[in-house]
Amino acid sequence: MLLANDLQQLKEKQISEEQIKSQLASFEAGFPFLEIEAAAAIGAGIRQLDSSAQATYLDAWNQYTAENHKVTKFVPASGAASRMFKNLFAFMNAEYTAPQTDFEKKFVDDIEKFAFYEALNDACVVNLQKTIDELFAEGAYQEVVAMLLQPEGLNYGALPKGMLQFHSYDDMVRTPVEEHLVEGALYAADADNKVSLHFTVSDEHMDYFQELVASKLSMYEEAYNVKYDVTFSVQKPSTDTLAVEMDNTPFRNEDGSLLFRPGGHGALIQNLNDLDSDIVFVKNIDNVVPDRLKADTVLYKKLLAGVLVATQKQAFEYLELLDSGEYSKEELLDVVQFVQRELCCRNPELKVYEDAELVLYLKNKLNRPIRVCGMVKNVGEPGGGPFLAYNPDGTFSPQILESSQIDMNDPEKKSLFEKGTHFNPVDLVCAITDKDGKAFDLPHFIDPATGFISYKSKNGRDLKALELPGLWNGAMSDWSTIFVEVPLSTFNPVKTVNDLLREQHQ
Repeated sequence: MLLANDLQQLKEKQISEEQIKSQLASFEAGFPFLEIEAAAAIGAGIRQLDSSAQATYLDAWNQYTAENHKVTKFVPASGAASRMFKNLFAFMNAEYTAPQTDFEKKFVDDIEKFAFYEALNDACVVNLQKTIDELFAEGAYQEVVAMLLQPEGLNYGALPKGMLQFHSYDDMVRTPVEEHLVEGALYAADADNKVSLHFTVSDEHMDYFQELVASKLSMYEEAYNVKYDVTFSVQKPSTDTLAVEMDNTPFRNEDGSLLFRPGGHGALIQNLNDLDSDIVFVKNIDNVVPDRLKADTVLYKKLLAGVLVATQKQAFEYLELLDSGEYSKEELLDVVQFVQRELCCRNPELKVYEDAELVLYLKNKLNRPIRVCGMVKNVGEPGGGPFLAYNPDGTFSPQILESSQIDMNDPEKKSLFEKGTHFNPVDLVCAITDKDGKAFDLPHFIDPATGFISYKSKNGRDLKALELPGLWNGAMSDWSTIFVEVPLSTFNPVKTVNDLLREQHQ
């Protein structure tokens, strides 16, 4: 099935024949639905932090950052903003010229409220010799939209979200990249006031990001009395996945070469694995707010991190105890209760384990990466949610699942999904080193059975594409996971350009 040219193509992408065979097998067999015990809820997999707990965990984080630990803020930022402007692309190419839909009217009526208004107005003056007001007065709405989206104007239709002007201040406008720089200074500085940030970007946008950061760093370093260490990486070619025809044979381009597609955000587990860090904050590029609303974000980031380092400290102490071989029945029971209550990992077969089996089981559950995930109350936003799901070893534990991973044709499973009280805002803090300070090999903790198949097309030809297990889904399936409720005020994504008109972004 693979030709000589194919093998060269694989070599260039550093993809093995075994990987291709595995991917083809996945297309043939599909991916199983996950078995779920319940939707996570307050008191059943999701913690609420009262004022006393908040004080404890803030102290834990402050103490941790005062010590010699490496903290990094990891921001997936490779996506282009084209989907954010889907409605405006449709309007720009429409046969009608005046706004007709509610979305179009909202954009035009409130255009002065966008942070990019002044830059857009300047582009109109330079290229069309008229202001936005003058163009609107003439009914030239599509021309203004073109100046926003196309290369001769601001080129926002092709730029990544991180580069767009999101928020206005009295003396400046800020992009999401800059808001993440500020956030990093407020909760992720180490004992030496160094702030490490890592952005995953696309190859084509690397220069843009580097130039933006280089032009802004000194200003933010002076404003927040920190030193930044900002790094970038791209999604590795080796994480691309093979596309296939509808009969599951490899899809070939017109020149006969194999078609590969990006493997989705799950590919970024490799980028995360390359970081030299003890603790990593993970947050999407577009979930940022202006300074006046950052207080909740900063507080809860510190709280999530406090829960993480306090849990990690206890896990390390229990591992030392188990490794010593000198423990009482009561101490062993304490460890069992910690795994069950604090890590919410339950094993229906635990009662029949012999002591040696039990110790081995506990060591396995304690000696792995830990993540604490913020969860917000479900208000109908799209996205995955927190569940208690069964693992390959028969245990069940907290997992972030997408609807596609649950059998919605099963009334019982559908009912469990619909009872979900919270959803995932992608708000994670991760501990990725063991008790000896050695980095975990994160790909070792992926559940390969949690990918999924999507249907796409290229040049009018239908194809199947393979998505790797998602970064915060199956790629972290075998981590210890803790869910903590965070306020909705910490979740302010920008999915469409008009989301920037929401009060949270003004």
